[in-house]
Amino acid sequence: MNEYDVVVIGGGAAGLSAALVLTRARRRVAVIDAGQPRNAPAAHMQGFLGSDGLAPTELLATGRDEVAGYGGHFLSGTVTRINPSPATAAGRMGFEVTLEDSPSLRTRRVLVTTGLHDDIPDLPGVRERWGRDLLHCPYCHGYEVRDQPLGVLGGTPEAVLHAHLVRQWSDDVVFFPNGDPLTAEQRQQLAARAIEVVEGAVAGLVVENDRLTGVELVTGHVVPRAAVFVRPRFVPNDTLLTALGCVTDDNGWVVADATGRTSVAGVWAAGNVSNARAQVITAAGEGSAAAIAINNGLVEEDIPSPVADIQQGAQLS
Repeated sequence: MNEYDVVVIGGGAAGLSAALVLTRARRRVAVIDAGQPRNAPAAHMQGFLGSDGLAPTELLATGRDEVAGYGGHFLSGTVTRINPSPATAAGRMGFEVTLEDSPSLRTRRVLVTTGLHDDIPDLPGVRERWGRDLLHCPYCHGYEVRDQPLGVLGGTPEAVLHAHLVRQWSDDVVFFPNGDPLTAEQRQQLAARAIEVVEGAVAGLVVENDRLTGVELVTGHVVPRAAVFVRPRFVPNDTLLTALGCVTDDNGWVVADATGRTSVAGVWAAGNVSNARAQVITAAGEGSAAAIAINNGLVEEDIPSPVADIQQGAQLS
């Protein structure tokens, strides 16, 4: 069966949460996932009520089982494009979802939950330690490295504020501007909060026995640190949405309302693909909200057809 009420593209927290709500509403749902979750490097997931400390892979596995238990279908693969189909005689809209290596699917609605990817500094050790002891979100990982010697790498406009945030979890924080100029006011604020500034270009991270132990400058000087935070540049995986013509804001992010509705009729977005700040629990909530809105819309779309049948029957009799 290649025809569905809703095709969910992306099998993370947002997509699975939406699929759970929709399958429980007795909708025919397919979830297509490429198997590349953003939080794959992280061993644990924090801040999710009732699942604090759970491995991200365990959350997704449980979610898939729950959705499958209500009749949801799963496909592994990458969606290459979404094409709107002509409205039916009953006025129902539809889409054709094309996959890279599988037959196309037809669906009445599409929910895109493809997330984002993190653009992080190209320094030795950074990619290998990402999500382990090179971290980005203090709300996700700050408590786990509390009271340890921490570092914050510069390189983005928000880096200084990031250092101030990280200071909430440790009295020993070092900020590495890495060549970015600091204003006198910024230096004063950092000093006032006992955040040390270490000048000089960063050469990379020092790793010993599979643990980050410091930040090395190009001079060879090593500043001992137990963990390092960096504010990456968030890049949404929104090609499918922009190719459909979804409106974006001044920063290039797809615009979606509180239910995830985009500017293109029948197309929704949830999670990091349209909200860079959405944590796992936020993404799951957005998926649920989108699912409810989608189902409500499908019900409204279905009302005219039986009414027309009744009216036609009355005329014939």
